[in-house]
Amino acid sequence: MKTFFVFLISISMAFSNPIEQPRDNKVVLGNERLISEYNQLIDSKNIGVITNQTGVDSLGQNTFEKLYNYENTNLVAIYTPEHGLDGLTPAGKYVESYTDSNMNIPVYSLYGKTRMPSEDMLKSIDVLIFDIQDIGSRTYTYISTLNYCMIAAQKYNKQIVVLDRPNPIGANKVEGFVLEDRYKTFVGVDNLPMSHGMTAGELAKYFNRNIGANLTVIPMLNYNRDMIYQDTNLPWRMTSPNIPTIKSAFGYMATGIGEGTGIGQGDKFTWIGGKGIDSNKFAQLLNNSSLEGVEFIAENKGDKGGVRLNITDYHKFNPCRVGTYALTYAHDLTNFKVPKSGKNIIMFEKIMGTSKYGKMLEMGYTPEQIVDSYQEDLNKFKVEREKYLIY
Repeated sequence: MKTFFVFLISISMAFSNPIEQPRDNKVVLGNERLISEYNQLIDSKNIGVITNQTGVDSLGQNTFEKLYNYENTNLVAIYTPEHGLDGLTPAGKYVESYTDSNMNIPVYSLYGKTRMPSEDMLKSIDVLIFDIQDIGSRTYTYISTLNYCMIAAQKYNKQIVVLDRPNPIGANKVEGFVLEDRYKTFVGVDNLPMSHGMTAGELAKYFNRNIGANLTVIPMLNYNRDMIYQDTNLPWRMTSPNIPTIKSAFGYMATGIGEGTGIGQGDKFTWIGGKGIDSNKFAQLLNNSSLEGVEFIAENKGDKGGVRLNITDYHKFNPCRVGTYALTYAHDLTNFKVPKSGKNIIMFEKIMGTSKYGKMLEMGYTPEQIVDSYQEDLNKFKVEREKYLIY
């Protein structure tokens, strides 16, 4: 049976080889090049795959299933991030490890008892394969899992291969405070701005400046930095329970940054508000701020006032900058208490990657002043980032 599946996959690849038959400029994912062009990385090897429900090719075929049915390699383990292999476990909930009954291989959770593969989890592995769709934000934990797996790969002398994927909001949107060393956690593993403007493969190269893992990135074809996900001609796959659509992915940094402030997102990151907000004033402030590609519609939700985001131009829309304006205006309207760290760093500052933003809110800075305040650090990051770009 396994040989039959391999035959079908081989036939399929013969007719869809991105070099011989370009697919009307459809982006060709890294996972669609692994077996057909980069098989030397996995032939005669024991491999483990770090993946979830997003680890599929343009036809919706799971990468781990294709590798399981590829006769020249041996899939011996799967590793899953937050939300589990199916992506359905709610945010923050632990995921348990188990054995897959069909393939009879372990499915190790990297969001349970450990977030980094242990030596025992990797003992039978020659090569680790990473194939997960990111959404372009420093705080989204899938890139943290990538970072931790790279550290483990270096520590235990394993090769790691990243199958590259698009940055869905656009790989030229670089915005926000650059995370300071003190605030490195699982929701911010490296010195990145909130909107990092890199693909998974580029992030891996950036992470590797401090890790030194045996890293290979399999790049995409027909991809460029100006693309948003809608330009790729690839189907969107829910990345987590609250990111079912591409609209939610774009709204994530615009509406989901108010941890501990009383200001929060609603309707899968398409609405932002809180108690004490006058929806009409909030909408007016935001609509008068020259924020490109979006309009704000006043909308109450129960006892909370807020706005719904209507993205009118996804290319021009800057999620992180919108989030800065929205949270700053929300503070102007409600004077919410800014969360501050004591002995332990609180989540608000972990998300922001700094204490500067909170202090600026208390001092009454305008959104424009806050955006201006991080430009010097952001420009330094952009220069450093150039070393690791693929596209």
